[in-house]
Order: sequence, then structure tokens, then C-alpha cells
Amino acid sequence: MNIGLVIVGDEILSGKREDKHLPRVIALLAARGLALSWARYVGDERERITATLKDAFASGDLVICTGGIGATPDDHTRQAAAAALGRGLALHPQARELIFERMRDVAREQGVPFEPERPDNVHRLNMGVFPEGATIIPNPFNKIAGFSVQHVHFVPGFPVMAWPMIEWVLDQRYAHLHGGGRTSERSVIVFGSMEAALTPLMEEVEACFPGFKVFSLPSVDHPQWGRHIELGVKGRGDPTPAFEALKAGLAALDTRLGPEMVR
Repeated sequence: MNIGLVIVGDEILSGKREDKHLPRVIALLAARGLALSWARYVGDERERITATLKDAFASGDLVICTGGIGATPDDHTRQAAAAALGRGLALHPQARELIFERMRDVAREQGVPFEPERPDNVHRLNMGVFPEGATIIPNPFNKIAGFSVQHVHFVPGFPVMAWPMIEWVLDQRYAHLHGGGRTSERSVIVFGSMEAALTPLMEEVEACFPGFKVFSLPSVDHPQWGRHIELGVKGRGDPTPAFEALKAGLAALDTRLGPEMVR
């Protein structure tokens, strides 16, 4: 199952905030033997978020979407998700109770009465308004739930909330996938060659070993090896036969090789 990540927020695209979700999600997936297939960034524009989520729902992929699920005017993700699905929005009963729990907690901490009818508290209920048919994602930080529809899962933009919620989704909904995306790779440093000259060999190795990808990572200013290409193979299973075929092809081209790496 392919896995995608959608990161919503003008603050990321403008540079006001640095995105921390992408490297963290990659790490969370890797710890479970999974890998990210794609990622998209989108600003706080409802039509663009809707189009992005239409693609996500249509893909059949496991998709995590961060940001924009609050209840301020610049939060559009809940509404965009409903529009992408062609569904209405409704206050989720369990999300409603969790919001009330949070209100009670805050009132108790502040030593003030719990007033659910107060206008600001009524407005907070909007954070539990999800597309019809959604299920909730628990939020251990402040109880304000995220939500899931099909294989698309929506969490807040705040890392302290989002990351444990993403872990919950991966462990509670997709434990059966753990380990299924684990790959191995072997590579070698190649000196004095151009990618164009190595491309036919790369294509030949991929054709002979289905399921493995040949990759080329050129560098022009590496502090240790200077100008070089890291050339390798990766895939599920043992990459050694494909890697040995790659090295044999490099030897036939009389290339100068450096260190080998296993990951």
C-alpha cells in the first residue's frame, strides 16, 4: 500500500515556520518497516486543498494530512475533505464529548465554572465537525480529536499533537502492514563517470531484476570524495545479485570505484 503525506499551511510555504512533519513521518514509517511514496505541500486555499484531497481519496493510498482542522477562518481542511467526498459536515458525537471534557478540564484548571453555552465554548464545538461518516483519531495532548475517512487521516498541524496521533493511526489501523515496505540497498561510489554514460547499464540491471530500482546520486562537492556518483540498487529482498550485476557492468566500462555501502 502506497503511503502519502499532505502538509497544509501558508506558514510552511511562506517560510514563517519550518516543516517538521516530513522528516518525522519518514522516521515513524521507517521504524515500522514502511516508506513514504509521495508528499505534497498546499497553502490555506480551500479549492486547492479540495483538489489535493480528491486525488488522495481516489488514490486508494494511506494518506496522512496535517494542518487546517481548527475552527478559525484560515482553517479549511475539514470543509475541503467534505467537498472532496461530496458529503455534508456534521458534529461527531464522540468528538463533541471529548471537546466538552476538554472544556471541563480547562475550567477546573482555571478555577472557573464550566459554561458550555458560552459563545466561545459553542464555537469550539466546530472542531468536532467532520465529514459525515468520519471516525475519530484520539488526541492525547488535549483531547481535541482528529478524524479519518477511508484511508485518509487528518491530524492537527502542531507536531506535539500530530505525531502521537499519526503513530496511533499506524499502529491501530495498519499494524498488518508493518514491515511490508522495508527495503534494502547496496551502492558503490563511482569516480570519473557521467550519468548519461551509465544510464544504459542502469536500465539493463532494472530489466534483469524486476522489483529492484537502480539509483544514481551525483555529487559535485562532497567533502571526502569530491565529484562522484553513488550508484546502487534497492528493493525488497536481497539486493546482492542485482548489485553484483551492476558492479560487473561497471567493471566492463572500466570505471574507477570507491567504497561500497549497505543500508
